[in-house]
Amino acid sequence: MAFRSNGPVMVALPPFRGVTRRIILTALVSYLLLLVLGMVLPDFAGLVFGLFALSPVKAVREVWQLVSYPFAGGGLLSVLFALLTIWFFGSTLEDERGPRWMGEYFFVATAGGGLVACLLALASGDRVRGIARDSTAFGLWPFSLALVLAFASFYPEQGLRFNFILTLKAKYLAAIYLLLYLAMTLLGGDRFQTLTALCNALAGFAYLRLAPRRGLRVGVSEQWFALRNNYYRAKRRRAAKKFTVYMRKQGKEVSLDDDGRYIDPNGKPRELNDRNWMN
Repeated sequence: MAFRSNGPVMVALPPFRGVTRRIILTALVSYLLLLVLGMVLPDFAGLVFGLFALSPVKAVREVWQLVSYPFAGGGLLSVLFALLTIWFFGSTLEDERGPRWMGEYFFVATAGGGLVACLLALASGDRVRGIARDSTAFGLWPFSLALVLAFASFYPEQGLRFNFILTLKAKYLAAIYLLLYLAMTLLGGDRFQTLTALCNALAGFAYLRLAPRRGLRVGVSEQWFALRNNYYRAKRRRAAKKFTVYMRKQGKEVSLDDDGRYIDPNGKPRELNDRNWMN
């Protein structure tokens, strides 16, 4: 779904595909599995939940919690609203930025945000009410907040129409989400969960500002190939310089450009694989 018009866009679900679909399906499967385990083997379900939910004191050893806690369940309504938010905003951003970007954004926001939240909780030393070393965070709402922030960053003036009545710009929607989470942090009892959501938004914001448009992987690849090409160009220039000196000792003058290509007497450079000039 593209957002190029100036008018408000009806909030309708975009196509269900790509990385967004995999995130949603993984969350649904994990929720149903934990639900069934909770009815059949409640003790085992609690053990599984403890392994996958994010806990600062456990994440030091069980590092997989940094990426597993979004799929550790939650209440039915909470899961449904989070999945609908991810479906709408995630699919739209994935269509615009690509699946590789979406996968990186999910990993950076959840793992990076979870890591920052754990470090803050460990640094607090149980001195902040609701943020303790043994606190837990779980569910996809933290990542949902990061997605809304990303959407508002790319389309701040885009109007979203809810229930055919209320129209709200994306930047105001993101501001409302952030204010709600800040209020929950200050007034609520489960502050570590809210802190994790805010840290997800912070990690996502850092990714939006620092990462290339097409993602970190593409940016790193481009930098690597640029360095490699510069290295080969430098080798070619050194070889061309040695060849020029050698030909001068043989009583012949040759001209080469900065890329090591032979320049014929007419001033036209030859291609690198054209060796007719040597005859």
